[in-house]
Formats: sequence, structure tokens, C-alpha cells
Amino acid sequence: MPSVEALLERLLAGDVRGFDLLYERYEGPLFRFIRRHHPQQQDAEDVLHEAFLALLREGDAARRAVSLRAWLFQVTRNLCLNRHRARRRGTRAVSDHPQPPGVSASVPDPYHALEHAQAQQSLFAALAALPGELAELYQLRVSGLSYDEMASVLAVPVGTVKSRMHTMVSRLREEIHRDL
Repeated sequence: MPSVEALLERLLAGDVRGFDLLYERYEGPLFRFIRRHHPQQQDAEDVLHEAFLALLREGDAARRAVSLRAWLFQVTRNLCLNRHRARRRGTRAVSDHPQPPGVSASVPDPYHALEHAQAQQSLFAALAALPGELAELYQLRVSGLSYDEMASVLAVPVGTVKSRMHTMVSRLREEIHRDL
């Protein structure tokens, strides 16, 4: 598979296949990130398409970025925040936290299923209790971004990302242990 840089260059040269391959590569991680902000399928799809339209419009800015992935996540984050602001101006936003999923079908027996469900519930409760900036940091990290990329997306120093990660892990640990 061609490198991200090569695909971006193909896109900027007018090769539609370069765009298609970039879309295939980043659609899943971006969509999962967006769904944490916008659980409704249609809203999430709209933001995803807006992010890729931004890539088409501002490809030169993406080329100058430290990493295309970080640039795409930053643009996507800003689009999510803009949509939230617009919604708040118009109407009250509905909760941004999806309901926890049910127990996985791969859990073999009822005791393990109950234990698994309780652990899942504790994690979801702990995540829901995180303040916005820490919850967002969690989503960026599980989306596979490095500390440098997260710093770029959030426009903060890497040291701040590390400090917030430490705070986030400590809070999650406290909340989970409190529930168990």
C-alpha cells in the first residue's frame, strides 16, 4: 500500500484514486471518533464527509502538517465542536454518550458474562464521568494517535497531553475501583 504522503501527493495532483485510498484508510478511525461526539448516524456521517471535503479543499494545508492523520483528526474535532455549538444555539443537545453495548456473544458462561458486563458498565460509567477534555483525549488515544499527534490536534504542548493522560488514567482507575 502506498504511503500516506504519496497518496496525498496523488490527490493534490488531481488523482481521484489517491483520495479514495485515503478515504478507505481513515474512514473507520475518524467515524469512531466522531460517533463519540455525535451518536446519531446521520450527524456522524455528515461530519465525516465534511472532514474529507476539507481535505479536498485544503490539501496544501494538510501537506504542511506534521502528520496527515493528526491534521484530519484536528479538522474533524473542530467540525464536531462547531456542530455542537450550532446545535446549542438552536436547540438543546441530546446526551452525547451512547448506551453501553450488551454483553458480547463470545462470553462462554453466565458467571463470566455477568462479570464482563459489570466490568463494561464500570468502564462506561468511568468514561462518562470524565470531564470533556479528558474524554476527548481518551477518544484520540483509542483512535491510535500518538502523543505528538494528540498535541497537534488539541493545540497543546506534548507535556500537557502526558499530564492529562496521567490524570485520565488515575481518574478511570479510581472510578472503576469505586464501582467494583
